[in-house]
Amino acid sequence: MFLREAASAIQKQLPKRQCTSTGSCGRWVYAPFLLLLVFLISTQSVLGGQSVKYLPGYGELPFELETGYVSVNESELFDYFIPSQGDPQEKNIPEETERNMATERKSDHYSSQLFPKNLLHNSHFNTNSPLLSTLNVLQLLLVLVLCTSTFAAFSQSIVKTLPGYAGDLPFKLETGYVSVGEWNDVHLFYYFIESEGDPDLDPLILWLTGGPGCSSFCGLAYEIGPIQFDTEHFDGKFPNLTLNPFSWTKVASIIFLDAPVGTGFSYADYAESYVVDDLLAATDNYNFLLKWLMDHPKFLSNKLYVGGDSYSGIIVPIIVQKIYDGNSEVGVQPLLNLQGYILGNPLTSEHDDKNARIEFAHRLALLSDKLYKSIKHNCHGEYVNIDPNNAPCIKDLTLVTEVRKKGLIMQEMTAFVFVVLVSKHCLANLDTAQILEPNCAYASRNSSKLKWDRRLIEEEPTDLLLLPVVPKFWCRIYNYIPSYIWANDERVRQALRIRKGTIEKWVRCNESLSYTEDVFTSLDYHRNLSHTSLRALVYSGDHDMLVPYLGTHKWIEALNLTVDDEWRPWFVDGQNGGYTMSYVNNGYHLTFATIKARKKTQPI
Repeated sequence: MFLREAASAIQKQLPKRQCTSTGSCGRWVYAPFLLLLVFLISTQSVLGGQSVKYLPGYGELPFELETGYVSVNESELFDYFIPSQGDPQEKNIPEETERNMATERKSDHYSSQLFPKNLLHNSHFNTNSPLLSTLNVLQLLLVLVLCTSTFAAFSQSIVKTLPGYAGDLPFKLETGYVSVGEWNDVHLFYYFIESEGDPDLDPLILWLTGGPGCSSFCGLAYEIGPIQFDTEHFDGKFPNLTLNPFSWTKVASIIFLDAPVGTGFSYADYAESYVVDDLLAATDNYNFLLKWLMDHPKFLSNKLYVGGDSYSGIIVPIIVQKIYDGNSEVGVQPLLNLQGYILGNPLTSEHDDKNARIEFAHRLALLSDKLYKSIKHNCHGEYVNIDPNNAPCIKDLTLVTEVRKKGLIMQEMTAFVFVVLVSKHCLANLDTAQILEPNCAYASRNSSKLKWDRRLIEEEPTDLLLLPVVPKFWCRIYNYIPSYIWANDERVRQALRIRKGTIEKWVRCNESLSYTEDVFTSLDYHRNLSHTSLRALVYSGDHDMLVPYLGTHKWIEALNLTVDDEWRPWFVDGQNGGYTMSYVNNGYHLTFATIKARKKTQPI
């Protein structure tokens, strides 16, 4: 009975499937030891002793072995008994020793221990017995299983060279997996780049890319990381990598995390583990961070920031709240040196961010004054949840976008959504993520999926790879072609230590995630965090119409913070880079900034 419970405990400690970089899965590595344990269980009766004549791994035993249970204080203790191989009648256990052993058994409570003490204490065994060696090895192996199962959640490698970059990397790159989830069956892949400044003192940033479902490699290679593709000389073949002189890793260490599961190179062992929602995704990311820092204790003292863009505006505040709460709970380890968070073009309130698009379009001269005044008057400032009986409002909005029924019932009323169409409407043929850039053919194929992140719809990988090397006109999405060629090359996967058989085809943004968006606003999390001593940076591209800066500024104002620095321009090398405004609330600081003519995926 006890060993059955021990076997069950061991099984629960093991991940469901722990795959190595060679593709083998670790649970079955322990199978011989578990089989031996099962054999020992199966060769004894529930109570009393039974003779064992054969053991796997040895064969027929040259000595007598009896196994069985002894009931003590409502517990059942498992025993191995081996009579002396000399004269059993003359090699009795001394009476004093036998009395001490009996006293020890009665006084101890073994239910809270992994093994009964008499299993681990073999002084009364024949030390020359082959069985004793087998049992000792078994004991050590079972302990090893329990110990190694804890560390099986970690897998990391230092990458010194990358295909496409000439020579050794001038920065420290680490890639790996951290297993999370109840059974450690969700394996989140990360790129970690140590600060090129002073990694012992510079802050640590956990960076998430939006979507949901867009790989953090987008942030690394196209936004704030130290490498980028040489798109200027790209000829359609294997791309070259160059250094980014404006990388944030000049002053910070950054973890680029592929999350949620199913994003980038992150994967799960079972189909049901791919089913995720906002809260579960945030929990997985929080647990990732705890485990990663436990495995990298040198960074525990560094200032910690959590950052991301687009849909990360929902996830990041939840993670920050979890970290803050975890630091306040007794017994939660490790304590994280949380200092603040960073959000770029962040989705915050699904309703408010959508509703801000009409005013934004007017401010950028996409709508006439006459039409805007009519829409505002007839729709009463509500452009999302439209009254189906409000004919004047619907008529005005059809001049802006197509208004169509989505089939979504909200509070027993039909809801409507706006879809940008290539037609005669005012917003036709616009790249809504950056209205100054061309609206590319391969960017609008799935325009009905337009929501928060242009990365989700901006390319069909197969079509992109068939494009001519020199297109008729420049489109930003053409710069993403190298990422598909590079990340799906076997040499790259070997360099990054990607586990074989886990991700068949890498895509920048996975639209097929089994993902439920169940947090419709993160505003309450910001309200909670505004009563802490954290610092927040929120920035918006001033030409992004997916998550307009107007909506972002509106929810910041709704926090009722004290203005610390009024609206003013900020400069880079004497040039106007945008505008900024800062707020305080006791120890809390929030800075809001706009970036001139920037699109969603371009941070400061």
